[in-house]
Amino acid sequence: MDYREVEATREFVCRLEHGRDWRAQIEEFAADEGIDAAFFRGLGAVQDAEVYFYDQDTQEYEGVTFNEPLEVAAAVGNISLLEGEPFAHTHAVLSRRDGEALAGHLNAATTFAGELHVQAFDETLEREHDETTDLDLWGL
Repeated sequence: MDYREVEATREFVCRLEHGRDWRAQIEEFAADEGIDAAFFRGLGAVQDAEVYFYDQDTQEYEGVTFNEPLEVAAAVGNISLLEGEPFAHTHAVLSRRDGEALAGHLNAATTFAGELHVQAFDETLEREHDETTDLDLWGL
C-alpha cells in the first residue's frame, strides 16, 4: 500500500443546484476554491443518472443510463487533479421508488437536490496512469 499523511485544512457544507450536473458542480466548486485534494460525502436526489462499471477484464468502463428520478442514498468521493483540472471521482448508491438499489461510478446526473460535506486537504493529489489497472489513480 502506498500512502502519505495529509492534513484537513478546510471543511465545507454545500447545497447543489437543481437542474445542474452533480459531478460537474463539485469540480467547479473545487476550481473556484482552489481545492486540489479533498474527500466528500453527500446525499439527495437526481432526475437521471449515468453510472459506470469498470470491467477489470477488458479494462474499460461500461455505462448504464437511468432516465428516471432516483434518490441518492449515499455518495462518496474524492477530488484530485486529472490533467491539471479538478476531477471528482464519485461513487453513489441510488435507489428507485420501489427501494431497488443501483450503485457504481457516478459519471453524470441531473441534480434534483443535493447536499455535501467536503473536507479539503492542504495537499495536492494528482492522478497518474497506472499500467496494471489502466486507470488514473493517485500518485502517492
